[in-house]
Amino acid sequence: MKNDIIFNLIKVHQRIENACKMAGRNPDEVQLLLATKTVPAEKIRIAIEAGETLMGENKMQELRDKNDILKDLPVERHFIGHLQTNKVKDVLKYATCIQSLDRISLAEELHKQLQSQNRKLDVFVQVNTSYEESKFGLAPNEVLPFIKKIKTCETLNIKGLMTIGLLDVEKEKMIPSLRLLRTIRDEIYSESIEGLTDLKLSMGMSQDLELAIAEGSNMVRVGTSIFGNRFLGKEIWNENIAE
Repeated sequence: MKNDIIFNLIKVHQRIENACKMAGRNPDEVQLLLATKTVPAEKIRIAIEAGETLMGENKMQELRDKNDILKDLPVERHFIGHLQTNKVKDVLKYATCIQSLDRISLAEELHKQLQSQNRKLDVFVQVNTSYEESKFGLAPNEVLPFIKKIKTCETLNIKGLMTIGLLDVEKEKMIPSLRLLRTIRDEIYSESIEGLTDLKLSMGMSQDLELAIAEGSNMVRVGTSIFGNRFLGKEIWNENIAE
């Protein structure tokens, strides 16, 4: 198992480097986040001990349980799944970043809890660039006004935008939803909002990381290509499917 995971990590990093080369980008601009939904802690440990520094969980229970096992390791824990407001207090015990900020009520609850703890937190605003009902996230035209509103929450460090692009067998159909996230970021830049001059794009998974990097991704979230298949069909990114 260990050899397989390390071999897969090498292949994924090579894919990232090749994609950056094709796009004329520096590989240092793109981070790899381990997408660890349903992945056993012993497998995650292998990847972290091999040098990985970022992991992302979709569920509060998994985040908590794996933290207890992996707390000795130097890794940033991102929460990348849909976050219910009643789970905020618990998630904040473990997460160093929330990548799924998608509504005012969630921003307000995060701000409230963070104020009580006298701390700040990195966040990404999630956008539904593929307009699919199976995914959470703001509609593209809601992002700019949303960011202007949450800028008043000084406990939230807006680090960038996140999306799950359209997954399809035809690459040409996948590109627009990735390109749209970059377009939204450029729109935000055009507003010259203080403090929002270096927003990162979190997009790209096992199936589409090359396309995402070509469209400007700074962080790809990869699980299957490293740890093996976990779901059948499109269940891997259907956020409404209960576990």
